[in-house]
Amino acid sequence: MLAGLLEGFGCGKREHPMQCHCGSYMKSKGIEGKRLLTTMGEVSYLRSRYECPACGETRYPGDEELDIVGTSRTPGLRRMMARAGSRQPFKEAKEDLRVYAGLEVSAKDIERVAEGIGEHIETWQSAERETLLQSEVPVPADKNIPVFYIEMDGTGVPMVKAETAGRKGKQPDGTAKTREVKLGCVFTQTARDERGRPIREPASTSFVGAIETAERFGDRIEAEAMRRGLLAARRVVVIGDGAAWIRGLCELRFPHALQIVDLYHAREHLANLCKLLFGCDEKKLSRYRLHWWTLLDEGNIEKIVLQAKEMLPSEIVTLQKVQTELGYLEDNKNRMRYAAFRKQGFFVGSGVIEAGCKSIVGARLKQSGMEWSVRGANAIIALRCALLSERFEDFWDSKAA
Repeated sequence: MLAGLLEGFGCGKREHPMQCHCGSYMKSKGIEGKRLLTTMGEVSYLRSRYECPACGETRYPGDEELDIVGTSRTPGLRRMMARAGSRQPFKEAKEDLRVYAGLEVSAKDIERVAEGIGEHIETWQSAERETLLQSEVPVPADKNIPVFYIEMDGTGVPMVKAETAGRKGKQPDGTAKTREVKLGCVFTQTARDERGRPIREPASTSFVGAIETAERFGDRIEAEAMRRGLLAARRVVVIGDGAAWIRGLCELRFPHALQIVDLYHAREHLANLCKLLFGCDEKKLSRYRLHWWTLLDEGNIEKIVLQAKEMLPSEIVTLQKVQTELGYLEDNKNRMRYAAFRKQGFFVGSGVIEAGCKSIVGARLKQSGMEWSVRGANAIIALRCALLSERFEDFWDSKAA
């Protein structure tokens, strides 16, 4: 039955002559068969073949209509393979398709399809980004947005040796085993709970990310923010870990946004400062950590810095590390006024992007024994971001349009 339905696409007289890309008219060369693997199993498919007498190019109009040019996998099956390959190792995805759908495909085939669709998604979104960034007309928001959040972070992904050659890293010999994925998310807040705490709007979170420079990632996150209604938001808040690349990107791309350093990263820096200052004196370390965390919650960074400077160590290496931590606090002090931020009803933690780093990158790309190329990693990241942002079907709709 399916083969009979497919013949309507592949064979029969055409209403208009078939034109080649070179401009010449193509000639019919009869019928050719093709075996297609569909979500219901394998099926035979007959379609007309055309050839250009001028340049020799061959085309199958039926394949073009069915979106199966250069592949024997139907779009429906490719969607299944891409989803399966995006969520788990390719060998496990192969087994799941065999067990749950009775489909026999190889792990390598799933890898090719998943990464290929990820690359197509990236191409689709790249064209979308270019349009958004060049447009002078603001994208209309679906509704009023009181607070618009942008969060950014970076996380390492294990790479094949060729991708880390010549790069400095954290290995004992100074080399790198990973490359940084820059990940960003956008979400909105329209309400607070009975205690005045902010509530993230359900299903409002979308993700973008890739292994790329801060400049290129800036295009990516700015375009996503614009797509989601950035210019219609009453207040924009950017939350990050205080890294220099995030601060610089925010000041360049979102100059009017309120910047907040994630509270938990700030606490980690204070805990590290205590270890440097008090060493093995657990009692003193614990007392000052709690005291400085309280001052941090109040946003009183100046007092923390003042007290710490009264206890500077004499040992040069430790002193340099302490000064680095104090520099972090002083550089970010206006991004750490947590009492004031909470009073205004803003989030002060970057839990959404932290969870994204784990679910989008960690759960799929950082499993034991994995090593990636930049191309392969970026393809899977694009695919997983589209799925978690509920844009996967938008991509397929764009192909059908």
